[in-house]
Amino acid sequence: MVKVAAAGISWFNREDYPRILEIMVDAHVLPPTYELWRQKAESQERSAKASGLAVVRAVIKPEEFAFWCAKEGLDIDAKARTAFAADFAARMLKH
Repeated sequence: MVKVAAAGISWFNREDYPRILEIMVDAHVLPPTYELWRQKAESQERSAKASGLAVVRAVIKPEEFAFWCAKEGLDIDAKARTAFAADFAARMLKH
C-alpha cells in the first residue's frame, strides 16, 4: 500500500465568511474580507502542493463547526480549524 502525505486545509464558502468572522474567537487573525482570505488560502494551498502534499479542502460551515467544537471541547479558533481540517483529511483518505 502506498502512503500519501496529505494536508487538510480549512476552507470557507463566500456566503459563510461573514458568519465565520462572527463566531471565531480569533477572528482578528483572519483577513477582513473573503477575497483576501481566499487569496491567502490559495497561496497556502499552492505551497503545500508544491512540497508534494495532497491537499484536502475541509469546508467549514459555521453552525456545524460550532457544534463540532462544542462536542470536541474546543474553542472556535485556529487550533480547532486545524484539528477539524486534519480530521477531515484523514477521513477522506480512508475512503
